[in-house]
Amino acid sequence: MRLYKTRLGIVLEANEQYYPIEATDWDQLINQDNLHEVLQTITTSVSSSPELHHWLHTDLLAPIGRQEVWAAGVTYLRSRDARMEESQDAGGGSFYDRVYDAERPEIFFKATPERVADPLGTVRIRKDSHWNVPEPELTLFMTSSGKIVAYTCGNDMSSRDIEGENPLYLPQAKSYDGSAALGPCLYVPGTPIDPHTHIRLEIHRNRESVYDNKISISQMKRQHTELVSFLFRECSFAYGCFLMTGTGIVPPDDFTLQRGDEVQITIDGIGTLVNTVG
Repeated sequence: MRLYKTRLGIVLEANEQYYPIEATDWDQLINQDNLHEVLQTITTSVSSSPELHHWLHTDLLAPIGRQEVWAAGVTYLRSRDARMEESQDAGGGSFYDRVYDAERPEIFFKATPERVADPLGTVRIRKDSHWNVPEPELTLFMTSSGKIVAYTCGNDMSSRDIEGENPLYLPQAKSYDGSAALGPCLYVPGTPIDPHTHIRLEIHRNRESVYDNKISISQMKRQHTELVSFLFRECSFAYGCFLMTGTGIVPPDDFTLQRGDEVQITIDGIGTLVNTVG
């Protein structure tokens, strides 16, 4: 099942049918450990409305309310290699090699809800950066108890030159206005997401493809529950929390985003998150 937050209301998609959700508090709705069962009940008690499908084309909002967005790094081998390459001159390359093999993962704060772009909205590149890439990431939604109940597509925009200059600059490279995007929905399965699920990144410039690659989430070294356990170890989240789980897709070193580029992130079962770079 897929749960959409729109300007006109909340929509549930199940078995190609669309159901209106009467709940007005998004945070209260999604912050339930039995979310899948709650949504299943709706499909048996509410009549479907085919016209709701039209809301999903122009009125989508990011599936976030008052939650924080956090992120995990160096969870794929390709990400480790890229971080080592960009930080080598600054002497920080070994940091990423060590964290890839360490018991403790890299977890950092990414964005407040206000800094998250909607589907079809604008993500940004920093004015003081000249090497920027999107990072397509499977993003978990956990309830306040720490249970993973849903998934979405995430774009962890990154300034590679700033992070590469000094690993201590990570917050500036990762967290700024328009540095993240989520959507197009919350995917709420009854069981954990299939490890053979693929993530695909496509970047278009002047309507032409300039980058296209994909990877299976089975290539991730760490388990989702492992990352969540470290995040919740000393943090509490009254409304639940989003966690981007890292990327295994990194464009070549001679590539950087330009304003006007269109970024498409597709994850099997979830859908496609589309954003323009501003």
